[in-house]
Amino acid sequence: MAYNAEISRANPSCFVFLIDQSGSMADARGGGASSRNKAQGLSDILNNLLRNLILRCAKEEGVRDYYQIGVLGYGQTVGPALGGSLAGRQLVPLSEIATSPVRLDEREKEDGVGGLVKIKFPIWVDPIANGGTPMCQAFAQAQTILEGWLTQHASSFPPIVINITDGEATDGDPSSAADSLRRLSTNDGEVLVFNIHLSSHHATPIEFPNSEAGLPDQFAQLLFRMSSHLPPHMCAAAQQEGYRLQEGARGFVFNADMVAVIKALEIGTRPSNLR
Repeated sequence: MAYNAEISRANPSCFVFLIDQSGSMADARGGGASSRNKAQGLSDILNNLLRNLILRCAKEEGVRDYYQIGVLGYGQTVGPALGGSLAGRQLVPLSEIATSPVRLDEREKEDGVGGLVKIKFPIWVDPIANGGTPMCQAFAQAQTILEGWLTQHASSFPPIVINITDGEATDGDPSSAADSLRRLSTNDGEVLVFNIHLSSHHATPIEFPNSEAGLPDQFAQLLFRMSSHLPPHMCAAAQQEGYRLQEGARGFVFNADMVAVIKALEIGTRPSNLR
């Protein structure tokens, strides 16, 4: 499978983000209490990623619809997680994402000369931490959404599904649902499924491994097996960012800090042939 189809407005691709919104996301990274928990960190990461995707696709005439975006949250309920006027939408063209944030928060950003400046930061997804971890349902819902999308985009770059979670599924073994999702395909390749594990354990971070060796528990090993191999262009992007990948590297990250998670997501959403 090539994974080199041109991504354009006439031939867009698709991202679906599965975000854990279970009660344990209220915990701090590494366990314990903190004013900044995993749910807040995940919300910041996802909002920043959407902002960067918009900037990447912005041209003089506006934001081009190179992608359709889905965000599914799973916790007390399973369903679309975008807020505001986009609430309830399963897939949204990127240009609509750009014009429809829930609000603009004021944030501080380094100005490059040692100081800070205030910027407007768009918010599409707010932090939620409630309920169990119905991951199987989330993967099944993603499959239903993508089966419909694929009937209209048979020649597109395959959709990428990125699951971000901190714990074990509470509704069964998600591996069969992930396998079923990965078997969906376009003419250019199978759907890519990546997993980012925001563990609460104090363990050595592991990024893009090619085997289960060194993963500390059964659930981390399961998420690794659920993850697709990185296509060649993503391997090249990771190597440019300083990762030392071995043959067979997969789109799986364990226990990385938030900066490393952002970097991994940027690699996972980097196109091979955008026009």
